[in-house]
Amino acid sequence: MRTSMAMSVALGAALMLGAAGATADEVADFYRGRTVQVIVGYGPGGGNDVYARLLARHMGRHIPGNPGLVVQNMPGAGSLVAANHLANVAPKDGTAIGTFARNLPLVSVIGGNANIRFDARKLTWLGSASSYRDDAYILWVRPQSKVRSIAEARKSAGEPLVLAGTSEGDTSYDVPVLLRQALGLNIKLIGGYRDSNGMFQAIEGNEVDGRVADLSSVSSSRAHWLKPGAMLTLLQFGRATRHKDFPEVPTARELATGPGERQLIETMEAPFALTRPYAGPAGIPLARAKALQAAFIAVQSDQAYLGEARRLKLDISPIGPAEVDALLGRIAALPEALKNDVRKLVGGSKAK
Repeated sequence: MRTSMAMSVALGAALMLGAAGATADEVADFYRGRTVQVIVGYGPGGGNDVYARLLARHMGRHIPGNPGLVVQNMPGAGSLVAANHLANVAPKDGTAIGTFARNLPLVSVIGGNANIRFDARKLTWLGSASSYRDDAYILWVRPQSKVRSIAEARKSAGEPLVLAGTSEGDTSYDVPVLLRQALGLNIKLIGGYRDSNGMFQAIEGNEVDGRVADLSSVSSSRAHWLKPGAMLTLLQFGRATRHKDFPEVPTARELATGPGERQLIETMEAPFALTRPYAGPAGIPLARAKALQAAFIAVQSDQAYLGEARRLKLDISPIGPAEVDALLGRIAALPEALKNDVRKLVGGSKAK
C-alpha cells in the first residue's frame, strides 16, 4: 500500500509539473513576437514617464516569450483619462498595463467621484516600483516668491502661495487642497496643467510660485533645483519622518495643529506606498496575469534595471500585488467619517 501511495503521489506531482510546464509554454507562446503596451497617464518627461520607460526597457526579459514593451503617453485629467481607459477600453488579454496617479486608487475605494469609472480593487495589480522609502513629496517654491516660509503661508491676510496642479485625483492637486485645509496655508491653486512637465515649465516661466513634486522626479528631470539657493523647500509630505537629505524641512505631520488634522494627513499619505503603481485591467487570463506579476517583481532586482535607476536617481523600493491588495483593504476599512472628510477634500460629489 505504501508503495502504491508513493507512486500515486509521484504521478500526481509529475502531472502537476507537466501542467505547470504546459501553462508556462502557453504563456510564452502567447507573448512571443507580441508587444505589451505600457499606458502612462502623463506626458513625456515627468516622473511616471521616466519610471515607465525604464520598466519598458527591462521587464520584457522576465516575461515568458520575451515580448517588447512600448510606452504610450495618455495625459489628461491628472492621469484619470489613462486609468479609465486601462480599466474599460484597453485589451484584457495581457497586452496592456498602465501607470497613473497614486491617489486614484484611494479615491476609487473611498468613492464619491463620479469621474472615476473603475474599482481599484478589481484591477490586475502588478505592484509599485516605489513605496516611498527613500523619496519625499516636497513643496518647492521659487526664491523670488513673496511667500518664502510656512509662517508666511499661514497668514490668511497676506499674499497667497500660488501653486500649480493638474486635477482632482492627482496628488499635485489634492495635496495643496489638503495643506490649505489641514494646515491653514493660504494657497491659491491653479489647476488644469496637463502633466508634470507643464507644471515645471510654469514655475520656471514665473506663472506660479511653485508646486509639490517628488524628490525623485526633480532629481531626474530638474537636477539644477537641488543646487543651493535654486529653490526653497517648505515642507515634505508622504513621510512619517524627515528625509535624510532634507533634515531641516518639516513634515506635514509635524505641522498639524491637532489629532484630527494629523489623521487626515496620514490618510492622504497612505497612497504614497503606491507612488509608481502598475496594473492591468480586470479579466486578464490567470496564467498571463501571474506571469506579468512575477515579471514585475523580478525586474525590480534586475541588476541592469537597478543600475540604470541609480544613474537616473530613482527610488526603487518595490511592493507586490499582495501588498497593494492589503493597502486597498485598509483604506476600505477606514471609519466612514474619515472617508467622508477625504471625499470633501478631493471634491467628491457625494460628500455629506
